[in-house]
Amino acid sequence: MKAEQVTAPVTWHGEGPSWDRVGQRLLVVDMLAGAVVDLASFDRPRRYDVGSPVAAVIRRRASGGLIVATEHGFSLFDEEFSLDRRLPDVLTDPGIRLNEGGCDPFGRFFCGSMAYDATPGAAAIYRLEPDGKTSVALTGATISNGLQWSADGSLAYYVDTDTRRVDVFDYDGADGSFHDRRPLVTIGDDVAGSPDGMTIDADGGLWVAFWGGGAVRRYDQTGALTAVLDVPGVTNTSAAAFGGHDLDTLYITSSRQHLPDDAEPQAGAVFAAQPGVRGVALPDYAG
Repeated sequence: MKAEQVTAPVTWHGEGPSWDRVGQRLLVVDMLAGAVVDLASFDRPRRYDVGSPVAAVIRRRASGGLIVATEHGFSLFDEEFSLDRRLPDVLTDPGIRLNEGGCDPFGRFFCGSMAYDATPGAAAIYRLEPDGKTSVALTGATISNGLQWSADGSLAYYVDTDTRRVDVFDYDGADGSFHDRRPLVTIGDDVAGSPDGMTIDADGGLWVAFWGGGAVRRYDQTGALTAVLDVPGVTNTSAAAFGGHDLDTLYITSSRQHLPDDAEPQAGAVFAAQPGVRGVALPDYAG
């Protein structure tokens, strides 16, 4: 199974694809450029500066508008990306930035971090409650990446890239806490690349983008590999999300980070495939 390129290289470090069901549009972040790219039209992308060196994650707000995780905190925007307000920073160390996250089924927004130099154990996951209060949900991570929940909210799935694993937690929706961490998938040395961003389908399958591997791999609830989606022409496949009217298209972001200027001219583009399963609607931030 292969993905096809559907946009020009619209990002330098493409990440965080998110299907906006209200606007029926694909949103991606150009993470280290501090920009959101609106792909309502693949031929006419629109870029929005978020007022920060980093745009890490974007989600819809239940009250209207959007929330973006930026370099050190969270910012609220209206539908056209005019700033509503910035929340107090959760990070104070200039050597650490926010990186990847999402919303749980109960309306909380989570975002993990990483050190700019990928210092082992320096990262964490931060929890933003609907009332705007923040707290630390998990510590001791290195490169905090894919974060997803089961449909009933009882399980959470997580990628800390350096572990080369997909882990599963028992999740307490009452207080947004993670418990009993254990490996679901351990990536063998024979697999190219490292696990990065991740999304979940309606059957509970986890689609994991492999940075340095040029592919997205699907694992079922037992951790078994059930599908491999090749992304031709690029090495750094960074994240994936289901979108389209029926949530039956898998969109994949890619990156030019760490590449020579003359290598992989398609890197930074968005790719797509119809893998034969549907995704689930991304939960909103309830704040």
